[in-house]
Amino acid sequence: MKILVVGSGGREHAISWKLKQSPRVTELYCAPGNAGISQIAQCVAISAEDIDGLLDFALKNEIDLTVVGPEVPLTMGIVDLFEKHQLKIFGPSQAAAEIEGSKAFSKDLMQKYHIPTAKYGVFTQVEEAKAFLETVGIPCVVKADGLAAGKGVLICESKEEAQHAIEDILVDNKFGAAGSRVVIEEFLVGQEVSMLAFTDGKTIKPMVSAQDHKRIFDGDQGLNTGGMGAYSPAPIYTDDIHAFVVEHVLQPTVDAMAAEGRPFAGVLYAGLMLTADGPKVLEFNARFGDPETQAILPRLETDLVDIMLAVVEKRLEKQPIQWSADACVCVVMASGGYPESSEKGVPIQGLAEAGQKALVFHAGTARKEETIVTNGGRVLGISALGEDIAAAIDKAYQAVHEIQFNHMQYRTDIGQKALR
Repeated sequence: MKILVVGSGGREHAISWKLKQSPRVTELYCAPGNAGISQIAQCVAISAEDIDGLLDFALKNEIDLTVVGPEVPLTMGIVDLFEKHQLKIFGPSQAAAEIEGSKAFSKDLMQKYHIPTAKYGVFTQVEEAKAFLETVGIPCVVKADGLAAGKGVLICESKEEAQHAIEDILVDNKFGAAGSRVVIEEFLVGQEVSMLAFTDGKTIKPMVSAQDHKRIFDGDQGLNTGGMGAYSPAPIYTDDIHAFVVEHVLQPTVDAMAAEGRPFAGVLYAGLMLTADGPKVLEFNARFGDPETQAILPRLETDLVDIMLAVVEKRLEKQPIQWSADACVCVVMASGGYPESSEKGVPIQGLAEAGQKALVFHAGTARKEETIVTNGGRVLGISALGEDIAAAIDKAYQAVHEIQFNHMQYRTDIGQKALR
């Protein structure tokens, strides 16, 4: 089989690495890919958002299966476009991807189908939004409705902060078209867990649990990022909680999407808060998470191609999926200035040495002649398996310590939450 992976991050490197293990794969392409992916797949210089260019490539090269990593091409309708040309593609349709593309759509869906989530309101007018602050209380969460690359969620500790956030989004257009509406939610207290599931629009097959670390500094301090590391499994996510989430969140959401005429096939990602009143949905994503994927896929024992074809061909119910009992920890290494900016073109040393101790997934990297250099905010994800979280942490950091580039930053406490 010829497979095309769309995207260029650590998630796409992990997906490509797992697909490459399948005996069914004869040729593996990635568009646009990165310096790490280029070692296992043929990288193609087509942007993930150039869906017409990707279609043209897939048709000319007779691609048997396309796997979409990021959310933007999904919300642009890449799946609908490929299916119109009888091409197999893994991911949800444009209508189904709206569960991530619009937070208002997602919240309204949860309210209509009684899926547990925070109280909320959706507004286009500044004064109405500000008035709702009296109802929702402080602290609260103010979100841009659309896709803002993980940056459009603002936790507000005071009324003034919330009012500023509303103005930033609705008046100053800080997030552009993504901020044409604002969603205001009650602030939920608890621990966050990521629960991803494969689904063909009817059957769900949950993956293993994961927890990520969103803040830039140790102890969950500093600015929010795309994610500074992750581990799997999350010990706080017990069998009882899992049973509740499958019955009251994952299956009802897939059923709701089908009932709405937007059947969802691909990976459904539920970001959950484990509150004193039980699990509640913070948000849904329409694809694999990053960096959770780099902590989840190393634990997958079943051929990923088999699973993806079962999803695309709507026969997931009959597809067994096996997971390793080992734990996995992923530590993200970011460039200087991240998350506000990133230094590009900085040479990276020690990759070969690190690769002998753990899995080295590339994110923001590029090749400059014979050297691999930084090319984005999150540069690498170092993932290690171990018999438990503590062993996996130890192995991951042993590999991290082999790597050197100027102004690199990483957290030293990834996975520690699981040991408390």
